[in-house]
Amino acid sequence: MPSEHPTNASSFSALARLLRYARGYRRQIIAAATCSIINKLFDIAPEILIGVAIDVVVNQEESFVAGLGFETAQQQITILAVLTFFIWAGESVFEYLFQILWRNLAQRLQSDLRQDAYEHAQRLDMSFFEARSSGQLVATMNDDVNQLERFLDGGANAMIQVLVTVVAVGAVFFVLSPLIAVLAFTPIPLIIWGAFYFQRKAGPLYADVREKVGDLSSRLANNLGGIATIKSFTAEQREAARLRESSEAYVEANRRAIRISSAFIPVIRMAILAGFLATFTVGGMMALEGSLNVGAYGVLVFLTQRLLWPLTGLAEVIDLFERAMASTRRILDLLSEPVHVRDAAGKQLQAPVKGTVELDKVSFHYPSSGAGIRDISLTVPAGHTLALVGATGSGKSTLIKLLLRFYDPSHGEIRIDGQPIRAISLNSLRSAIGLVSQDVYLFEGSIRENLAYGKPDASDTEIMEAAKTAEAWSFIEALPAGLATPVGERGIRLSGGQRQRLSLARALLKNPPILVLDEATSAVDNETEAAIQRSLRRIGHNRTVIMIAHRLSTIVDADTIAVVDAGRVVEIGNHQALLDENGAYAAQWRVQTGQV
Repeated sequence: MPSEHPTNASSFSALARLLRYARGYRRQIIAAATCSIINKLFDIAPEILIGVAIDVVVNQEESFVAGLGFETAQQQITILAVLTFFIWAGESVFEYLFQILWRNLAQRLQSDLRQDAYEHAQRLDMSFFEARSSGQLVATMNDDVNQLERFLDGGANAMIQVLVTVVAVGAVFFVLSPLIAVLAFTPIPLIIWGAFYFQRKAGPLYADVREKVGDLSSRLANNLGGIATIKSFTAEQREAARLRESSEAYVEANRRAIRISSAFIPVIRMAILAGFLATFTVGGMMALEGSLNVGAYGVLVFLTQRLLWPLTGLAEVIDLFERAMASTRRILDLLSEPVHVRDAAGKQLQAPVKGTVELDKVSFHYPSSGAGIRDISLTVPAGHTLALVGATGSGKSTLIKLLLRFYDPSHGEIRIDGQPIRAISLNSLRSAIGLVSQDVYLFEGSIRENLAYGKPDASDTEIMEAAKTAEAWSFIEALPAGLATPVGERGIRLSGGQRQRLSLARALLKNPPILVLDEATSAVDNETEAAIQRSLRRIGHNRTVIMIAHRLSTIVDADTIAVVDAGRVVEIGNHQALLDENGAYAAQWRVQTGQV
């Protein structure tokens, strides 16, 4: 997905953006992080107690614990056992707490991110969706959000606990032996440098992985949606090969990222060995010389492992972190996509809406192609029917998109009942318009659910009346389950004519003062076209109707017919007036009626 942020942008900048987004979760984050810190402090305490126990066994009445008032070795061992119990219990309690807190935070945050991303996407302009594949968007809202959830489930806690380990163990080291502390910590700069080095190398690679996931999702979505076409052209093998190519690209992107992240552990392991050997050897010599307490030596040896070995887990943590931040950038980039068609929220069309539509010197051009309309002025009085005809690409559908404010014109103004549509809310505008398009989209569910889509609280009686008006009730009634009949994905279980009639009924149930038909009869048979024409004659009374049609026989009764060519209105009038003019409309009429 194109982004204003480069793919190799710092993962920490992505983390900062995420924290800004999650500022409402500050208390949960602080609570989870606090439990992680306390758990880790409890986790390293047993190593200290082991060293203290060795000190008790070796020095007995002269041990460190004896100085706290416990005189006999038996008393000292007993109190150490009690402390060990409470430390282990505390570690278990806080592990439970941080697991609960981090996982609940991950669930809540991923749910809100997905919801916010979807709601923002709904507000974006149609141009955004025309320039992006649906598969990429689905991958962002689903797979990328899940990737972030996986990091919050475990990676965030791991990062915090590594930092706590370094600080807490370092403090103990410097108290017991500054010399050994320096030796033990010598590898840490190399480890940190390695972590940042691999992070810089892995960041762009994981960004590429996320892109390949989107490509793969797009391929799957397109192929499954077009399965009938694939079968009809016997293209199964070809499409399987194309899917395999996308899948292999994803595998290759992952392979490059894994090669970098896998190299981290061997490098860190050797650095850890150097630190451990320094503590083991130098500390042992100091203990033999008597300059270091034997118990302290035990603490240092155990804590060296506790300090350094967890750093090998940085490879896995960084892997999770990089994947999550690559996903975070994609999610937040989607959330930062600008909305150009601004909603005048709260401002309503004046009721009752009569339905007068005016286009005043309207111009618009698509940025990608330069096609569009130029300086079009039209007026459709309330209750009248306007038909738009012209060649494909002449600009007819663009006028409809501008009326619905899928786009805003670059020049000119569109008004309904004298009100500029930019000055009213999108909800008020679109509630006043019923759209029946050539490409009918039915949602998976029952016929009843699809018909009531624009009026969810509609009664069965209202639904039946709308279906009868659209001449859809006869086939609905004949179905075994009637209104409860499932239509399948995109209405695949129904014929094209049935889907078109349901689309018309769905628009009529809204009872809109303005009805827009975008080539609603171009893909249906003659019987369905005749049925829809009968419906239109009934519903056109007291309603403004704007029709786009290629079949001129369907618009002969329109009050006004506008012929659009190359983005301009070149002829306007009723059917007979345009025939008398003997221009483009008359020529097209002769072709369609066989008079040529």
